[in-house]
Amino acid sequence: MPPLEKIANLLVLILLVEMMITVGLGVSLRSLMAVFADAELLVRAGLGNYFVVPAIAVSLLYLFHAGPMVSAGFLLVAASPGAPFAPSLTAIARGNVSVSVALMVILAGSSAILAPLCLSVLLPVIAKGANLQIDSVRILRTLLLTQLIPLGVGLAVRSKRPLLADRLQGPANLLMGLLSVAVLALLFWIQYPTLRQLHVRTFVGIGVLVLLSLLAGWALGGGNSELRKALGLTTSARNVGVALVIATASFPDSVAVTAVIVFALSQIVLVTIVAFLWGRLGVRGLGV
Repeated sequence: MPPLEKIANLLVLILLVEMMITVGLGVSLRSLMAVFADAELLVRAGLGNYFVVPAIAVSLLYLFHAGPMVSAGFLLVAASPGAPFAPSLTAIARGNVSVSVALMVILAGSSAILAPLCLSVLLPVIAKGANLQIDSVRILRTLLLTQLIPLGVGLAVRSKRPLLADRLQGPANLLMGLLSVAVLALLFWIQYPTLRQLHVRTFVGIGVLVLLSLLAGWALGGGNSELRKALGLTTSARNVGVALVIATASFPDSVAVTAVIVFALSQIVLVTIVAFLWGRLGVRGLGV
């Protein structure tokens, strides 16, 4: 493996660990337990993130006749919910931030177990004869070490030392932002030759997937507009960090990694625009 790719893989792992610690620092156990107590909300969130979004992704991949490796990249993202920037977008949209934070933590934590299971079922569906296999045990072990344990560390600090958590949160958010930019820029540089091979329909498919995911979450949010925004944005903002960990481990030097990077950049732009419209322009047709 070339040195730049080794550095990129290491940075991806560091980013995911730092991201999950940062998430834990900002969440109280009380707010988590309040969402855990709402069984109906958890079922709707689970249905939207682990069934509806992957189903939409598989349908679009067949509709757009995507190649096996591009399909694998997009499916990795579709199976990885719990993006850490979803609560910030919910705040911009004037949605229920506390619910968004709690759902993001629950989804990010559960994806360490459910994402590999989901992929083991769906990858053969879109393989089209290609040998698309993941080592579920290795991925599960990696995500437990880089996601669940760091998340637990952050939650423990918030629970035991809330003042320390408050002081750490600002620097941790800054570091997360810098690492995210560095990782995406480095991966973009490495994958640029492959990136040039992607068709325009790839970007159209990403846009459709993001918007349909957002609408699915919004529809599952119930009658409360703030809750609809929270669930809509949490559902549409996928955890690209997790997807990159799986992609770089299972499909290195492939267009699958490029697909994840392209999706990351595209989804950030699209969901930010939607959050801004919801929060600033009052799109009443979407429950504002």
